[in-house]
Amino acid sequence: MTFFSVLLALVIEQMRALSPHNPISALLHYHAESTAHGFDAGKQKHGIVAWLVVVLPWTLVVGLVYYVLYRINFALAFLWNVVIVYFTLGFRQFSHYFTDIHLALNNDDVPRAREVLHEWTGLDTVDMPVSEIVRHTLVHAVVASHRHVFGVFFWFLIPIGPAGAVLYRIAEYLARAWSKPDPERTAEFSSFAQRAFFVIDWVPARLTALGFAIVGNFEDAIYAWRNHARQWPDANEGVLLAAGSGALGARLAGPLAEPLSVEALAVGEASPLPVGDDCTPRTLQSAVGLVWRAVILWMLLLLMLTIAVWLA
Repeated sequence: MTFFSVLLALVIEQMRALSPHNPISALLHYHAESTAHGFDAGKQKHGIVAWLVVVLPWTLVVGLVYYVLYRINFALAFLWNVVIVYFTLGFRQFSHYFTDIHLALNNDDVPRAREVLHEWTGLDTVDMPVSEIVRHTLVHAVVASHRHVFGVFFWFLIPIGPAGAVLYRIAEYLARAWSKPDPERTAEFSSFAQRAFFVIDWVPARLTALGFAIVGNFEDAIYAWRNHARQWPDANEGVLLAAGSGALGARLAGPLAEPLSVEALAVGEASPLPVGDDCTPRTLQSAVGLVWRAVILWMLLLLMLTIAVWLA
């Protein structure tokens, strides 16, 4: 049932993408913001309680509905799975930014590419060169593809099923939403949401990185994973981006990357050698292929697992 739930949800999402402003997202946003406003008193323990107040009701309700429907009829539980995966995947919720930037660069419309990148990421893109536009696009696309697709896959496959997918999606949302600059929000309050998502995402991030390595340039991906993951302040994102960089053969230097020098190289004290070439618009097309190959890999593994369960 799991394989067909994911497959059907992917097909539906490709045919009719879920709007990021759908009623469920609006309800979650209201719940999260009202809870943060009511609980943020400047201490970490308040952030823990607020996180539980938001996460537990959604997760428990989804799990309980699945259990009840499964007891009533297998088909109802299957449909519930499809609905939950459809609402938690969000493949197309970020891909339109990527597509618009890709099309703009292919048409030599650099100002439009800068505009879309700024809208997507909030970065200052004024006078940003094409190579940097592509690099930042790839960085955000790699992370977004994991959080909107592969991370959801992983948590949907664990025994709690749809409740796991909801847990992952809400934890990701709270870590992102509560960490945004806000004069009414304290750093102590939001710190738990970020740490909780880091723990929840630790295993999925590394499985996604391994998937990128398998369907891309394996040797470069593993080398970059081992030597360049520390270029990003978030360890999970560092693993994803380092492996993605090597798999693509594209240089996605992180903010903590150390510059190489001839003198340091001569005595063996420099940072590891960079992997890949400078980013070009052609790299964006390669990234599309990498992500889809990784999706197919996950689906094949899920299909084999489903067949093994049927034959057991």
